[in-house]
Amino acid sequence: MTILSEILGFNETFVSEKQYEQYATTKFPDKKIVVLTCMDTRLTELLPKAMNLKNGDAKIIKSAGAVVTHPFGGIMRSLLVAVYELRADEVYIVGHHDCGMSAVDTGNLTKKMVERGIDKDIFKTLKYSGVDMEKWLHGFGDVTESVKQSVDAVRNHPLMDKKVAIHGLVVHPDTGKLDTIVDGYEFNAKE
Repeated sequence: MTILSEILGFNETFVSEKQYEQYATTKFPDKKIVVLTCMDTRLTELLPKAMNLKNGDAKIIKSAGAVVTHPFGGIMRSLLVAVYELRADEVYIVGHHDCGMSAVDTGNLTKKMVERGIDKDIFKTLKYSGVDMEKWLHGFGDVTESVKQSVDAVRNHPLMDKKVAIHGLVVHPDTGKLDTIVDGYEFNAKE
C-alpha cells in the first residue's frame, strides 16, 4: 500500500463520516493574524497549540526557515493578500531553534540534486540567467538574526500597511516556548 492510497482511504472515511464538520470556519482569520513559520514537521501541531490557535484563528504560511527571501516572491504576496483581502491586522514571523535551514550547504544540496538526476548543465544555465544558487538556497547562521531580517523585510515593504504590527518570535521545537525577538506593538508605538 502506498502513502497516497493510505491518505485517500482515510479521506474517504473522513468525508463519509462527516468528520470535517468540527473544522468548519470561514476564510477570514478569527484572531485577524497571519503567521509565517517554518515547514519543520515538529511545528505542525506544536506551534498552533503553543500560540493558543485553533482552526479558523489564523492564516498560516509555511516555508523553509520562515524566511522572506524576495520582496516580490510568493511569501510576501501571501502576507499582503492576508492583510488586504483576508482581514489580518498582525503578522507573526516565527522561526525556531535547531532549524534545518541553519545547516543548509548549497554545495551539498546541488550535489544531491545531481545524484537524483538533475543535469549539471542546468546550474550553468541558471547562473547565466542571473540565478545565484548560493544566495537563493543558502540558509542562515542565527535564527534570531534571520527573524529580525524577515520582520524588517515585511515591515519595510513598500506595499505593507504601516499600521500592521509585524512581530518576530522564535519557538523551541521541543517545548513550544516562545521568545519575543521583535514586538511589533512597541515598534509601531515608536513611529
